[in-house]
Amino acid sequence: MEQKTLSVIERTEFKKGPAKKLRSEGLIPAVVYGHTDPLHIAVNASEFAKKFKVVTENTIIKLELGKKSLEVLVKAVDEDIVTETVKHIDFYEFEKGKTLKTHVPVHLIGNAVGAKEGGNLEHKLHELEIECLPKDLPEAIEVEISALGMGDSIHVSEVTVAEGIKILNPETQTVVVVTAPKAAAVATEEGEEAEEAAEGSEE
Repeated sequence: MEQKTLSVIERTEFKKGPAKKLRSEGLIPAVVYGHTDPLHIAVNASEFAKKFKVVTENTIIKLELGKKSLEVLVKAVDEDIVTETVKHIDFYEFEKGKTLKTHVPVHLIGNAVGAKEGGNLEHKLHELEIECLPKDLPEAIEVEISALGMGDSIHVSEVTVAEGIKILNPETQTVVVVTAPKAAAVATEEGEEAEEAAEGSEE
């Protein structure tokens, strides 16, 4: 997996006033936590926006703080929905050589047969929680759906991942399913009810 780098500075004031001042200077207040004491830092807002068009939990980031560097994952981003600016970031520092838990996006590959026949493709699970070593962390987990017919589904238990990766979601969770069009489903239900009524009248 590609590793991205961010230059950061340490901060010593943590109240609202100093945080607001940092933002006015084009910096984002942030904190690094994990196997060491929390470290309060500030990230250049324009650099972060340029390098991270989409923020995911499975991107390894190297934070450069002076002569020190830390390898982290993004765990939470506090974003202002009005101005679409990042107000605060939580980073998680992991230990090299030890497994970590994080979430990875699910990418559907192919075109389901059932969808081509008029069914509705429903992507139920857009990310999976996994456990693995940092070196084995995938950018995404691909799920092949070409063979899915009408009414077919794929559950977590059927998802294939590389060696060294463990999926933590319940095996019975549905990842993707092809359902019948609503009108067809209603017609089927009405047909079944009519059959039941006819059988009842014959008794």
